[in-house]
Amino acid sequence: MTGSVTVIGLGPGDPRLLTQAASEALAQAQDLIGYIPYVARVPDRPGLTKHATDNRVEIDRAGHALALAASGRRVAVVSGGDPGVFAMAAAIFEAVENGAPEWRHLAITVEPGITAMLAAAARLGAPLGGDFCAMSLSDNLKPWEVITARLEAVLRVDFVISLYNPISSARPWQLGAALGLAAEHRSPETPVVFARAVSRPDEAIRVLTLAQARETTADMATMVIIGASGTRLIPRGDGAAPFVYTPRSVPA
Repeated sequence: MTGSVTVIGLGPGDPRLLTQAASEALAQAQDLIGYIPYVARVPDRPGLTKHATDNRVEIDRAGHALALAASGRRVAVVSGGDPGVFAMAAAIFEAVENGAPEWRHLAITVEPGITAMLAAAARLGAPLGGDFCAMSLSDNLKPWEVITARLEAVLRVDFVISLYNPISSARPWQLGAALGLAAEHRSPETPVVFARAVSRPDEAIRVLTLAQARETTADMATMVIIGASGTRLIPRGDGAAPFVYTPRSVPA
């Protein structure tokens, strides 16, 4: 087959954080497929056809990309951040597994990007310096009971926890429930970070305690990082936000 699919991570927003490999793959694409705001981040150019769709049609979007590639087109599928972290890479391979047999013979590559968790951590210092995990609070693709069971498990073993998709208009209560569960296992003084739209013009970062966080609002553009018992704050004075870090070592 002459067609191809490249799944591309656009990074957190700032064009300077797009990798060179991702930029080169975008320049070679004939068709661009993705969620509406991510497709809009890629400039128009002659020879590029854009296919923007809503957020809840990942498998349909993946099938469209694979069908175009099977017809001989060079297709780029874009995600914000990294395409392998709660994004389109998994949807592409799910579609390959369950779709037309010839799709398995396509040239499919994944170009990584800087995921929101890493962009937020870099702004703060090193909150992910020790063991950590990433979870999505969205229950669109898995039951809430599974989410809470996993969250309780990682709270018990004292991981730093990065929460993607913390809240939406359809589920405004879930972040509060997750932070309430965290409060059963962590001190009220545990650092919690709300990092919104990192690297974009409307970036806003707040470092709170777990007690304060339970009364704080967020949205789908917010990354929430719950510290572990060893996560530290380094005050800086003069109104500057503290550095946040988690030591790599754990006391015996």
